[in-house]
Amino acid sequence: MPRPSAKWSDLSPSLSAPVLEVIEGLGFDRMTPVQAATIPLLMSYKDVAAEAVTGSGKTLAFLVPLLELLLKRKRSEAWKKHEIGAVIVSPTRELATQIHEVLSEFLSHKELACFRQKMVIGGNAVEDDVLAILQDGVNILVATPGRLQDLFERKGDVNLAAKVKSLELLVLDEADRLLDMGFEATINTILTYLPRQRRTGLFSATQTKEVRDLMRAGLRNPVLVSVREKASTSTPKLLQNYYAIVEPEQKLGALLEFIRTRNVKKAMMFFPTCACVEYWSVALAELVSSMQVLALHGKMKSQRFRTLKTFREADSALLLCTDVLARGVDIPEVDWVLQWEPPSNAAAFVHRVGRTARQGSEGNALIMLLPTEDAYVNFLTRNQKVSLKEIELKLPELKLTEILHTLHQLQTKDRATFDKANRAFVSHVQAYSKHECNLILRLKDLDLGKVATSYGLLQLPRMPEIKPQFKESFRGPEQTVDVFALAYKDKQKQASFQDKLKTYAETGEWKGKKKLIRKKSIPWELANKEREERKEIRKKRREKKQTRKAAIEAGAVVPVKKKRPKFTQEELDELANDIRLLKKVKKKKITEEEYADEMGLKDGEDDLMDSE
Repeated sequence: MPRPSAKWSDLSPSLSAPVLEVIEGLGFDRMTPVQAATIPLLMSYKDVAAEAVTGSGKTLAFLVPLLELLLKRKRSEAWKKHEIGAVIVSPTRELATQIHEVLSEFLSHKELACFRQKMVIGGNAVEDDVLAILQDGVNILVATPGRLQDLFERKGDVNLAAKVKSLELLVLDEADRLLDMGFEATINTILTYLPRQRRTGLFSATQTKEVRDLMRAGLRNPVLVSVREKASTSTPKLLQNYYAIVEPEQKLGALLEFIRTRNVKKAMMFFPTCACVEYWSVALAELVSSMQVLALHGKMKSQRFRTLKTFREADSALLLCTDVLARGVDIPEVDWVLQWEPPSNAAAFVHRVGRTARQGSEGNALIMLLPTEDAYVNFLTRNQKVSLKEIELKLPELKLTEILHTLHQLQTKDRATFDKANRAFVSHVQAYSKHECNLILRLKDLDLGKVATSYGLLQLPRMPEIKPQFKESFRGPEQTVDVFALAYKDKQKQASFQDKLKTYAETGEWKGKKKLIRKKSIPWELANKEREERKEIRKKRREKKQTRKAAIEAGAVVPVKKKRPKFTQEELDELANDIRLLKKVKKKKITEEEYADEMGLKDGEDDLMDSE
């Protein structure tokens, strides 16, 4: 095996002249360890399962042998227009696009231009891909798994299964991510359409049980290659990992001060949900004046590619994103990776920070943790062999009051921002409750009043997780805002909103994608009277039960209460109403506070029931 620092010209079997010329033109003088280990094996017709840290050069590790295998076959028999010699399966559109672009560099060479490549990913009609394949032909197919399965399962027009009969190489890139995203069944379906006499290269950052199962199903006697830059860590050698402990309401201010004082030029910032990216892209665009703020998440369609291209070409920019960009995507000159919160699983931390310090460059990463989350540092060290250094984030010069005032103003100027802020907070809470590390990152430890403050909400949303004590720690606008008076800048949205308000005033129902408020509007006096009557009935029942219990404890003979043959209609109606309210609580249609109010459990009555 060649030594890790060997030149490309030292490889055995040796590389062809056109491939070497392109590699030199790209500026890669020497091979990385994973390239030196895997390229000779794949060129010698071996199946390979390679594990290497993110940013270690896996893309060239499979593109170079792929082209060499196709060239070798071409010398004896020319490739036909519709004959596919290689298939590369990638988990995301961004990573597939990146592979496509690197491959295009090679195919621009006149001696390699005979190979036609086609990228098939989601976001456009499958019929467009079929038409392009039939008209232009394809020898190398770069695809995401869902679209590739669609093409294989189409009958009649494209007949992709017939076009892969001469397949030389299948590449499964970021195989662990493919399986994490639930593509196991899809990959197994794709494998059934491919010829058994093929070579397979499986590349991943981790070797999970699912990856090992896939190796047994899709590879024949594979050679296992595990390459790490340092035995004691799973992150790149030149990456510096930092963490900071901050109070929830100070997190945004600390972030802004960090960007200013550290002179951050180009950074990626990861958030837990698409809704968080949507909201913070609006808020940070207002608060961060030193750099362009961009947003990218999985629910975007065509704009994802434009945004990524803009960020790649920018000298200074902050890209807000979800874990859709945590794996494989290579973006030059990212000096910082920032994380708003701990990712959903420990492996995602490694992949996130791997967006910097790539291909031998230096890089830095910072994760902001709350005081209740400090145990996460030790967890990462033990679970992922990641070493983190603590830094202290100074309190911002821009006072929290001024930051909150800006966030509140953004929402009062446009109701759309108010909606985004609430969706972001709710989605954050929901994501946190499902965290893989919920033994040390527990939702019940969070002060959601302070967390809501950090989001700059105008009021606490109505949700079961919001307890009464959080109202004390929440810091809203100085003057109470009537949220129903907020208007959309978009005239069409505002007209629709006005129609909903009118309907709500007339019927008591809020018409939307879901009926958020289903209770019919009734006069307040009548509703209050019915509530008081229910409270009085329950009070008398408790008093009677307590009197009977006291008599039994005193040794008095208490006659056994005879069962009544049937319930009165009033009791049946009351029971049905109680069941209806309980179902509403379970389905989160009303809050626990509203339930307690309807049931008459306030003012210490719930404590009395507990004592029974």
